[in-house]
Amino acid sequence: MANLQAAPRFIRACKRLPVDRTPVWFMRQAGRYMKEYRELRKKYSILALAKTPELACEVTLQPIRAMPIDAAIIFADILLPIEPMGARLRFAPGPIIDNPVRSASDVKRLKNFEPREGLGFVLKAITLTRRELGATPLIGFAGAPFTLASYLIEGGPSDHFLKTKAFMLEQPKAWDALMRKVRAITADYLKAQVEAGAQAVQLFDSWVGCLSADQYRRCVLPHSRFVLAALKKSGVPVIHFGTGTAGFLEDFASAGGDVVGVDWRMDLDAAWKRIGPRAIQGNLDPTLLFAKKTVLKAAVKDILSRAGSRKGFIFNLGHGILPKTPVGNVEAVVDWVHERRLN
Repeated sequence: MANLQAAPRFIRACKRLPVDRTPVWFMRQAGRYMKEYRELRKKYSILALAKTPELACEVTLQPIRAMPIDAAIIFADILLPIEPMGARLRFAPGPIIDNPVRSASDVKRLKNFEPREGLGFVLKAITLTRRELGATPLIGFAGAPFTLASYLIEGGPSDHFLKTKAFMLEQPKAWDALMRKVRAITADYLKAQVEAGAQAVQLFDSWVGCLSADQYRRCVLPHSRFVLAALKKSGVPVIHFGTGTAGFLEDFASAGGDVVGVDWRMDLDAAWKRIGPRAIQGNLDPTLLFAKKTVLKAAVKDILSRAGSRKGFIFNLGHGILPKTPVGNVEAVVDWVHERRLN
């Protein structure tokens, strides 16, 4: 990353440098909406794909071969780190943790581990993928401390996070101990991904929007800040993404990162005013990828107009691509974003 003048437009946008066109990539751009991925899933489970470096590399490359996306993101799962910690993880079809964390003693039994050993298959997949990508940058990622902690406590996805909030508020010492364990592993894991060849990393706080502003500030912000601060010396751009953060966007942005990812629940220009002179990523509603192309194109143009000529904009969705999304609509969005020249 030393020579940013020659860097790809995605990297340049992360650093708020001029670009010729707006860079675009999509969260979950490799996955169930693509025929090539579904063919692989007939033979392999999600965990088998993620834990086999050659297969993870292949899945990562599928959308890059299909359309001129400006960045790849390694195929993995945010829950992979909890297995070496001692969680019994399975998918049926969604994630289920058979030994959830519900007490201080449960927190104590969680193991610290070296990501270069416990998650070496992800690092190998990153190295393999970098060899195949050529000039296209590769993004690594991890789940943020709150999102991983919520999975560990709930035992899987949740609509209301009742168990997580009860644990956080009723057992504050155990909560802090849990978050400290998770944050240390997450920071080391992301640093290891950079060492393996990731040219940018994203911290996903997918479920943080369930919190109040006060809960976020007191119970989550210090731990996210720890991870993001640990990556400052990595030399690569760091994206901090969350959903449902409109109620505490300024606090969320204050945790750190070069780029703040926002969802579709707030206008892009309004979000930008609130975070100040930072790069921003977002924020098309993923459901609009199912709309008629006239409706979809208007939504894309609206986001681009809100971005205007500001430096540091990366076009993305407000969350991941949904299953059964028409591939043609994803391809069209890439083309529409790239149509507009910036200089």
